[in-house]
Amino acid sequence: MFRKIFFAAGLFLPAHAWAGVPGDGYYHHMDGWGYGMMGFGFMGLFWIVLAVLVVFAIRWLAQDHRGAGSRAPDAVDILRERLARGEIDVEEFEARKAALGK
Repeated sequence: MFRKIFFAAGLFLPAHAWAGVPGDGYYHHMDGWGYGMMGFGFMGLFWIVLAVLVVFAIRWLAQDHRGAGSRAPDAVDILRERLARGEIDVEEFEARKAALGK
């Protein structure tokens, strides 16, 4: 029963893995299911970890680059933006700026 299952599973492996079909007396490295599959798993895990590290590195570099020159806008900057959008006129801008003491 198990030999038939191993043989059927071996049909889905690459040609070099079915060199030792169960029943010939020698199970060539566990028919490709042993350390070969573990190596394949570690290779996949390696690429996933590498991709995650690259994404984190790009995000970290981008965040560090953005944070170097940015600052929170102060009240005068907000007043300038409101003046530029036309929400307030020049007199109101000057009055509010004077009220802020700047």
